[in-house]
Amino acid sequence: MKWVVAALAVTLGGCVSVSELENSPETLSVISGKKPQQYADCVQKQLAETRGPIEVEPYHDGLRMVVPQKVGSGPAAVLDINERGSGSSIKLYERLNNFPLRLGDVKTAATRCISG
Repeated sequence: MKWVVAALAVTLGGCVSVSELENSPETLSVISGKKPQQYADCVQKQLAETRGPIEVEPYHDGLRMVVPQKVGSGPAAVLDINERGSGSSIKLYERLNNFPLRLGDVKTAATRCISG
């Protein structure tokens, strides 16, 4: 059974680039009262146990977070966090965004960090 899961992960894995993710429909587009760095820190803390190191880099008026896949290489998700007034606008782009059985940890973390 374990080899079936591993084979499925490799089959669905395929390499996807950050630009390809950004050209796909976003799975979350929200506004938060948190500044970009506060929001990014929250997401990193939420994903610390389930994902490898997350790349955080300056992007436009805020930050871009590139979340790695659990299995394989390449990005699983990209979060664009731009400063907006006293908070942030956030867009989440996920790999396999229309696949109903995809892992939901990134979207859950992104949603939990919106307020608070």
